[in-house]
Amino acid sequence: MRGLLLISFFLLLNFGCFNSPKKNGRAFVKVNNKVLTLEEAKAHIPEFEFKADSVAAYTNYKERWVKNQLVLQEANRIKLLDSPEVHERVERAKQEMLFIAFQEAVLSSLEDEIQVSDEEARNYYQQNKDQFLLDERYIRFRHVITENLSDAENAKQELMSGVDWETVANKYSLKSDLVINNSKRFWSESSALKEFTTLNRYLRIIGNSEISIIENINDRYHFVQLMEERAVGEHPDLEWLLGQIKDWLILEKKRIAYNTYVKNLYLAAEANNEIRSFDVLPKNLNTEYNSDSLNSN
Repeated sequence: MRGLLLISFFLLLNFGCFNSPKKNGRAFVKVNNKVLTLEEAKAHIPEFEFKADSVAAYTNYKERWVKNQLVLQEANRIKLLDSPEVHERVERAKQEMLFIAFQEAVLSSLEDEIQVSDEEARNYYQQNKDQFLLDERYIRFRHVITENLSDAENAKQELMSGVDWETVANKYSLKSDLVINNSKRFWSESSALKEFTTLNRYLRIIGNSEISIIENINDRYHFVQLMEERAVGEHPDLEWLLGQIKDWLILEKKRIAYNTYVKNLYLAAEANNEIRSFDVLPKNLNTEYNSDSLNSN
């Protein structure tokens, strides 16, 4: 909350009065001369709130906005910015915002240069393979969901007879595309079908290729078949991690690029004699601190 107030005061410092320029859009609410348009409100409402209840989302945002405007206008009326303490806090907030904006601008200008190839990510994985060990069991499995018991029994029988998995899923299972896609990837044991406690328990105890019993869950018939597993301490497939490794390497390159940019600014300032240090520190800070402590006692 304190950070929000500082940012608001920073806006006051920059804009001073509350006379708003003429805006395009439908006026939603007005506080004195400050207008909020419907389009502006929607742009600031999180998507999940808007989808859940758009009317409530608009109303809640409007109330928050009105309260904020009243606070800001009152702060301006009583001339809070004339206070040295508040002015100093606003300046600190302004500097922090500029630091963030500067970093974003630098990294944005280097965006095309900061890339990580699949080959680079694979090489990093091979060189640091021992850092990537599974901390829990991972499994690949099939999950069948049917409308009735007969379809579930037929699907189970056909799988046990060696009928192709995708054929069985398309023939009997609800959400066939989803269950087929899910069967192609590995899942951590704790996250596999965690919304179905009974099925998750079966996946923990059945063996490879084994099929669980059929369970009626919410008027649908389910069973699972374990296909493959990776034990704790094993190396995961690189494909599981490739995207994460690339993201991490990009972040690391951005960090190095930004630090290099700032270092070059420093070196250039030194070369141009723009930096001047003053010899005001005592020769031994520890000695002075101990002496002050003894004198105070």
